[in-house]
Amino acid sequence: MANTKSAEKAARVTDRRTAVNKARRTRMRSSWRAAEEAIAAGDAKKAQEAVKKAEAETMRAVTKGVVHKNLGSRKVSRLSKRVAALKGGK
Repeated sequence: MANTKSAEKAARVTDRRTAVNKARRTRMRSSWRAAEEAIAAGDAKKAQEAVKKAEAETMRAVTKGVVHKNLGSRKVSRLSKRVAALKGGK
């Protein structure tokens, strides 16, 4: 429990930021899931669009400090690689 006014305010701010970051993380993971589903469906054009949206959401989360930049880059790279294989395969 907070002992001072400033500690109480800091706790309130932390709660607000946690909620915002949770929403950003959820949005990012949902975009990953949509990209995965598009890739699994085998539709290269739909997969390309889904990965583009996933990349935007991921890099926004990286910029806001929700996830580490290496995680974001790794995820985008792997999704892009799978879309490229999908395009090349068909």
